[in-house]
Amino acid sequence: MYLIKSPLLLKWYYPSLLWNKSRTEKVIYLTFDDGPIPNVTDFVLKTLKVFNAKATFFCIGDNIVKHPEVFERVKADGHAIGNHTFNHLKGWKTDDETYLKNTLKCQELTQTNLFRPPYGRIKKSQIKSLRSEVRSLKSDAQLQTENSKLQIVMWDVLSGDFDINLSPEKCYQNVIKHTENGSIIVFHDSLKAFDRLAHALPKVLAYFTEKGFTFATL
Repeated sequence: MYLIKSPLLLKWYYPSLLWNKSRTEKVIYLTFDDGPIPNVTDFVLKTLKVFNAKATFFCIGDNIVKHPEVFERVKADGHAIGNHTFNHLKGWKTDDETYLKNTLKCQELTQTNLFRPPYGRIKKSQIKSLRSEVRSLKSDAQLQTENSKLQIVMWDVLSGDFDINLSPEKCYQNVIKHTENGSIIVFHDSLKAFDRLAHALPKVLAYFTEKGFTFATL
């Protein structure tokens, strides 16, 4: 079971996490989890380029190591990079020390202040330790010139593209029915999601472009 629209109760319980951006401007924030993956991530990059859209890619460290050339293409195209742990760990079922070490291993590759917990599941104790440790890795110069606080990014719209029982058209409908100004939308550039992603992503981009929205990085 999963919810397409993030409930207010979760936002209340995790108030320090980023669930959406400003509702006053017609900007949408597309995010892609679990890459980089050959062919799938390449499809996403090509599709985004057609619509002059930018997005944020929350990458798994192990996939960066396996497919560095795809990772470099994501960065070269001007998209933002986020940390998604090295081995896609589920925070609720992982002890804090293991979770921290695994995330920091990915952080060495991503060098970002954006983090999304796999499955959207993270303990408050893990949030605290991650923010402390990621800040400590930055140099004095970095601390003075950029936001040194780790931004933990959730979402307010889940496409459901990971669900093999969901039709590609339903995936598309999930997004257009629930997206509004400032929405952070989750897709997955993974083999499992590809059938639904390949159908929904171009249609989502076309639909919201027609309505005057732009697509930006976090």
